Amino acid sequence: MSATKPGATILASAISKTYVPEITAKVEQLRAVRPAGPLLVGFLANEDPAAEMYASWTKKTCEAMGFRYELRKVDDRDLLEEAIIEANMDEGVDGILVYFPVFGNAQDQYLQQVVAREKDVEGLNHVYYQNLYHNVRYLDDRQELKSILPCTPLAVVKIMEYLKVYNQLLPEGNRLYGKKCVIVNRSEIVGRPLAALLANDGATVYSVDVENIQEFTRGEGLKFSKHHVRDIGAYSEELLAQYCKDADVIITGVPSASYKFPTDCIKDGAVCINFSSHSNFDDSVKTRASLYVPSTGKVTISMLLRNMLRLIDNREKLKTLR
Repeated sequence: MSATKPGATILASAISKTYVPEITAKVEQLRAVRPAGPLLVGFLANEDPAAEMYASWTKKTCEAMGFRYELRKVDDRDLLEEAIIEANMDEGVDGILVYFPVFGNAQDQYLQQVVAREKDVEGLNHVYYQNLYHNVRYLDDRQELKSILPCTPLAVVKIMEYLKVYNQLLPEGNRLYGKKCVIVNRSEIVGRPLAALLANDGATVYSVDVENIQEFTRGEGLKFSKHHVRDIGAYSEELLAQYCKDADVIITGVPSASYKFPTDCIKDGAVCINFSSHSNFDDSVKTRASLYVPSTGKVTISMLLRNMLRLIDNREKLKTLR
């Protein structure tokens, strides 16, 4: 710490290590049904360096914690759907992930739904998304089968828990009550579901994209069981500054090397988290933020593996429930 840079940088690698004992213990418990370890298959059908890096991290993390990982490169992206279906039907495959973008359009959204719900470690299936938005945490009425959350939004939640943004003295589901969060990204993969997750946990969330700013909230006094959304106004730097001035948490995910969040919009002592593969903050962020997390990738991989273990649990429970 120094007089000019009072904030601390917290690395995703340090946060992800806190999940190692839980994950490795669960893998050991599964030896009876997965003696060689659970198998995760990743499909790569693009030439994105960030996807290659993510695949490399995933492989190393899997092998370090007792999982098996297999990267299947598909040179002809038009054959990707058939490759996914083959993995869906393979009982030896426990989890599937696809490195997006592939086509970069609505066809990618279709491919997300091709992955079998029971093997969707990224939590992108429409059933999981519907549950997320409606604040439903189980797949069945008996509450035996836990629903899956998209792994990057879930990683941000876990980072915020690690940083003590969540108030553990409040009931689960209300632990962000009184907190104000700004999210600069409203993608369907991360930004919008993350806004819903944080609002469902009690926060007032301002979701920012190039078109406008929206408010996600459960209402005054958390009177609603799930979040509601309202438009605030067209995007402008002035409007952004207005809603950032008292924000407890600022989260960015702008997929651009040139974008930098304006440091003068950060409240002294705020928590800043970046989930973009590019750095959305410059070094001056630490003159305002109390805690700064420059990337989330390694926590995202930990959440992906936890999701995979939950999916295996669900499949094993289904065998006894039938």
